[in-house]
Amino acid sequence: MRRSHEKEMMDFPDNPKQVLAEDLRNLRTINRYLGGYRSVMRGLERLVGAAKLSRFSLLDVGTGSGDIPARITDWAQHRGIKASIVALEPEPVTARVAAILTQKQPNPPFIPLLQRGKEGYFPCCGISVVRGDGIAPPFRDASFDFVLASQLLHHFSEDKIVALLRTWSRLARRAIIVSDLVRHPIAYYGIRLVTKLFTRNVMTLTDAPLSVQRAFTMAEWHELFRRAEIGPFRLFSVFPYRVLALVLPKR
Repeated sequence: MRRSHEKEMMDFPDNPKQVLAEDLRNLRTINRYLGGYRSVMRGLERLVGAAKLSRFSLLDVGTGSGDIPARITDWAQHRGIKASIVALEPEPVTARVAAILTQKQPNPPFIPLLQRGKEGYFPCCGISVVRGDGIAPPFRDASFDFVLASQLLHHFSEDKIVALLRTWSRLARRAIIVSDLVRHPIAYYGIRLVTKLFTRNVMTLTDAPLSVQRAFTMAEWHELFRRAEIGPFRLFSVFPYRVLALVLPKR
């Protein structure tokens, strides 16, 4: 199964707001039931536990609905860990959805951070939703303990992925966490079937299987992180058909 270079609907600007909002809701469902949360939390638990951290800061690049930062915040609160999270999102409608959803969480501390773009940022529940692009993140070097990219990198070319990893390595004091899809025929036909059973949203029906086609095999993921040359890394296979990468940036 060869990798597709076709752009997903989500990659294009000016999608209908209702279609986009419904697709984001579907993605939250997929994250919940098909390993999106589990993969990220497995990596974060390993890193936080190994360093015995009582607090940490995290940048979530391309946050989408902000559901993963919200899940991280809930996990940290239940363990008495203070988490300060910036959810970076370039798409204005998506950024507003993330701001609304994260505001449902209680006890929001204020996190003053540089804003970018017309929408500004929305500090809440340890999460600040910032409009900005992961290609040129509006933050100083070593601003965060962790940089997270969940289901984002498969949207880009190999060369762009290497460039992004190098950019994020300057921001992360401790580690980069990448959670993404693994290209495999079973994953492709499986997500086609699953999405047809629970939605009629054209963006979800188009993008979900295309995301698998645009993803990489485990061997290809390994080669991308090797090419980036940003520090030692480990890859983990997470069911079903996901990769978790933990990278320790060189200093």
